[in-house]
Amino acid sequence: MSRRALIAGLLLLAAAPVRAQVQVTSLAAPDAFSTPGRETGLPAELWRGTPIETARAVLPVLATRPMSPAAAAFARRVLATGAAGPEGSVGDPALAGARASALMALGDVVAAAKILERQPGLERNAELAKATAEGALLAGHNDRACAIAESLSAGREAVYWLRLRAFCQAEAGELGPAQLTFDLAQTQARDATYGRLMAAKLAAAAAGAASLRHGLDYALSKSLNLDLTAAKPAPAVASALSGEAPVEPIFDVSGIDAALGGLGTSLREGPPPPGGVSALIAAAAEADVKTRARLQGAALLVAALVPELSGADRTRLAGFATPEGKGPVGRGLALEAAGVGRRMGEAALLALWTCADAGPGGPALGDRVRIVHALAQAGLMADARMFALEGLAGLK
Repeated sequence: MSRRALIAGLLLLAAAPVRAQVQVTSLAAPDAFSTPGRETGLPAELWRGTPIETARAVLPVLATRPMSPAAAAFARRVLATGAAGPEGSVGDPALAGARASALMALGDVVAAAKILERQPGLERNAELAKATAEGALLAGHNDRACAIAESLSAGREAVYWLRLRAFCQAEAGELGPAQLTFDLAQTQARDATYGRLMAAKLAAAAAGAASLRHGLDYALSKSLNLDLTAAKPAPAVASALSGEAPVEPIFDVSGIDAALGGLGTSLREGPPPPGGVSALIAAAAEADVKTRARLQGAALLVAALVPELSGADRTRLAGFATPEGKGPVGRGLALEAAGVGRRMGEAALLALWTCADAGPGGPALGDRVRIVHALAQAGLMADARMFALEGLAGLK
């Protein structure tokens, strides 16, 4: 072999690894739940076995309905967790947007921003784009929100985008187009508060009081130099204004602890002692008319945390007259099955669905007992105790 041929052969051998290194590998599309908003302590298998249909049904509800303090804190914890999502959540930008929107509505703007910053396909999905635009408005990045509205290629005819584009056009000094877009938005879905603020912006007139319902209201009120301190902010706006994470609730159970021997307070640290639960159930079964309903409600909430009750305890509980809750029977069955199957994510979503239906006052006692029991069975004991404490604090 000639010297020239030998050198050529060595060069080919040296180049082979380089060619292998630059081969392109396709990356898997992200699912809607893998990106963490913050550390929550929940496991990577949180969503194992959760039907994607349940997530699609519940997440939009959580973004639009207020819940009790315990439910809101639980929802923030679950939705901020970075974990492989339910089967079918890969490449679902609408679900990622619904997750971020729910977190913002619950007051965790920082977690929502972390989730949104890694989501592709913004211009192709209106739900994801809306969440990102709202986040930009809350952060004071109006130009970013306007750029999103301009680049959106799907769903841009929805009223939210008309309202945002009218604001953006007015911000850019395009008052004629802004007036036309504003009129179209009000024709499609009239909003008195938005109408008042935008009319003032277009006519440079008095606007009245500020509104802090969401990011767009906040941006409008701020652009009009209104007194933001005089308005009650929604959780998302309050979080943006304070720059702090939501405060986790602490429930005052001192009012009932006197009757429970401090059992309620002990739940803050861990599960109830079995002996204390049996004593509470026995006392509730024998209580007089004045205290019976309260003690039986407390006994049910605490007993729901215990994995296995004695036969005598089960018999006494079966005789309590506490009525059923208000949640649908089918949802109750699904919640129970999720708890027995230790499907954490499914149990969490079904519980939160009932809480969202119930509103800020929290679920009825019967529903709360089922929620506490299902979450405890599913392995979400700390969250089950929080729901029990909220229920105990509210007993009269």
